[in-house]
Amino acid sequence: MSAEYASFGLAPAVRTGGFPPDGTPAAPADPGPPGPPDRLDFVVDGLPLLVRLSAGDAVSPLAADLPPAIPRAEIARLLPGTPALLGGGRRVIYACSDCASLGCGAVTAVVERADSAVIWRDFAWQTDEPVDLEREGYAQVGPFRFRPEEYRATLTELLADPAGDGAGLPRVLLIGERARHLTRLAAALRPQGVRADTARDAADAGRIPAAGLRSYGAVVLGPTAAPGERAAVRDLLAAAGAGAVCVDGLAPVVPLLLAQIEEALDRRPCAVRRLGGLTAGPGGAGVDVASACRVRLTAYRPDRVHRTRGRTLFDGTLPPGHHRIPLDPGTVRARDRAFLVARTLGQVLVTPAAAP
Repeated sequence: MSAEYASFGLAPAVRTGGFPPDGTPAAPADPGPPGPPDRLDFVVDGLPLLVRLSAGDAVSPLAADLPPAIPRAEIARLLPGTPALLGGGRRVIYACSDCASLGCGAVTAVVERADSAVIWRDFAWQTDEPVDLEREGYAQVGPFRFRPEEYRATLTELLADPAGDGAGLPRVLLIGERARHLTRLAAALRPQGVRADTARDAADAGRIPAAGLRSYGAVVLGPTAAPGERAAVRDLLAAAGAGAVCVDGLAPVVPLLLAQIEEALDRRPCAVRRLGGLTAGPGGAGVDVASACRVRLTAYRPDRVHRTRGRTLFDGTLPPGHHRIPLDPGTVRARDRAFLVARTLGQVLVTPAAAP
């Protein structure tokens, strides 16, 4: 691998066929004021990566046609240290613009942090797992080594507001008595572009001005909060005229709480969501899919000594319709509460699992 660093940047996405022979997108005569960054492509050493790959009509995860205009979850998944949705640490670089599923084919690569660099390597046109690099790999593309500071700044700049004070970021209020747990959760939210404030209880939250309460997209109550405490928080939000979604934390499990918050902040209409519903009954989970997409179903449960147990139950492409996924007794135990998280590109659903 070359020790040279490649430059990393973003540029307005252009469909394949929209580039002149030299591979550089033509600038419009009057570009006008910059618009929202809702159709972006990766630029490596000054050349759009899609040109190097010739990946048809695929688009990057940052070239979303659907809201939100800033795909915060997709940005977070390109940062090393966040969980990869595919095996082997592989992440989607380009995918089908309609369904973003492997069934239609996607360009994937391993994204990792190593040797003072962020590395993109082992590019492949992937239609299933595991990927066959000899048959589907792009042997002439990469690996690319990016300076970590430049790489992270380029991506996280999309999450920052123009004033640089965090006012444009989604905000959540975390309420609970265990400051250490709240601090861990707030730290986990930062890479996803979510700003978190904390309060001990409803009385502490009541010291926040009404305008401040109205700025929150979600208010999260810890799993140990008493019913009276939860009611007091809801009354406080109602009195302030706040439209925040009140989230009852299911368990002190950070990945689970992150998924709950992500679900609460997703205000898109149902018509544009790929996942229509997630249910869990004795012995099985039900997943409703509106359009073909790749779905990962994970079970989380805290054990009796407060360790987090996580297990992937399903990871594959599902066609539209209702799907039943079996739950074995080892996943859902009567003595430990379990919870299911269903993820697809840009969406997450959470539900408790019924014990046998």
